[in-house]
Amino acid sequence: MEQYVISASSTARDLAPVMMCIHDLLGRLPVTARSRDHPGIRIEEGKVIDQAYTGPILEEVLAENTVKRVRPPTGPYRGIPVVVAPVRDGNGGAIGAIGIVDVTGIFDLAGFMEQNAGVRKQVCGEDPCPLPTESPAAKR
Repeated sequence: MEQYVISASSTARDLAPVMMCIHDLLGRLPVTARSRDHPGIRIEEGKVIDQAYTGPILEEVLAENTVKRVRPPTGPYRGIPVVVAPVRDGNGGAIGAIGIVDVTGIFDLAGFMEQNAGVRKQVCGEDPCPLPTESPAAKR
């Protein structure tokens, strides 16, 4: 019987089966992971891209033992929203980190609503657009 153990000294090979499962569960979103003691793995489009991967946010999460939702300043995901969470041992210490591209972070709802309000004002002026008695095509 095969067995996979995730520990502080797990290698990319140890992490690969679990990370490929997470990658598939998330609709093949890019995923990354590393253990505390070894570089890890980066998976995209169903393939292992890197078996000696580390990234600035994976390293920060390991050092700080906190979840981070950020846009990395460097690396292959520079400027793209990611979520990275620690894998913790029984005592709560960070022994690894797993990261995914945060598709929800790509959509800035507040910014979208502000932009939408500006467009509506340009198109409709100060009055509601369209008026309740008008069809949407009436204002075009």
